[in-house]
Amino acid sequence: MRQYLMEFIGTMFWGLAVGFSGNPIAIGVMLMVMVYMGEHISGAHYNPAVTLAVWIRGKIKAKDVAGYMIFQVLGAFAAALIFYFVQERTFAPVPAAGVEIWKSILLELLFTFALCSVFLAVTTTDKLKGNYIYGLAIGLTVLTGAFTIGNITGGIFNPAVALGPQLMDTLEGGTALSKFYIYFIGCFAGGALAAIIYKYLNSNEVK
Repeated sequence: MRQYLMEFIGTMFWGLAVGFSGNPIAIGVMLMVMVYMGEHISGAHYNPAVTLAVWIRGKIKAKDVAGYMIFQVLGAFAAALIFYFVQERTFAPVPAAGVEIWKSILLELLFTFALCSVFLAVTTTDKLKGNYIYGLAIGLTVLTGAFTIGNITGGIFNPAVALGPQLMDTLEGGTALSKFYIYFIGCFAGGALAAIIYKYLNSNEVK
């Protein structure tokens, strides 16, 4: 249960940074410090796409995958609820007006691939065991991605951080949930692809 609670907390603060600031620096730094806070407890995934990648990599048990993802979504929803109570409105990631759906999916896939690839490299590679760069590397990947495509797709790279606010928006009569499939397809495909390529590139150490 400790690891699930940590996933809830980390994802909630990621979602709060997205909602209240929308600033790539704040989002990246928040993720970085949460990763350092929780890596020794849960692995500090805070993202269903990362959890999928870690599972394919073979570093999390199948029985824990659903629990991780559920608490990640709950954490993101809690962030959206807090934002609603404070700001008296909802927020939800959606692509910029006029951006074609396939382009949004492709960009979310590519940058989620980058995030998950970096995550696997700095947290599961034997040669990097005991390093102290993992949080910085992961946070900077999200920061860079958000700066690069945030004005196109929202720069989420995380199905939970998309779904939580979109559910809150739907409860208040909004339509943001209709765009969830963009982040579902793009982010999960990016995570799966990252794990497959990681295993190929590191076949000498992956059992």
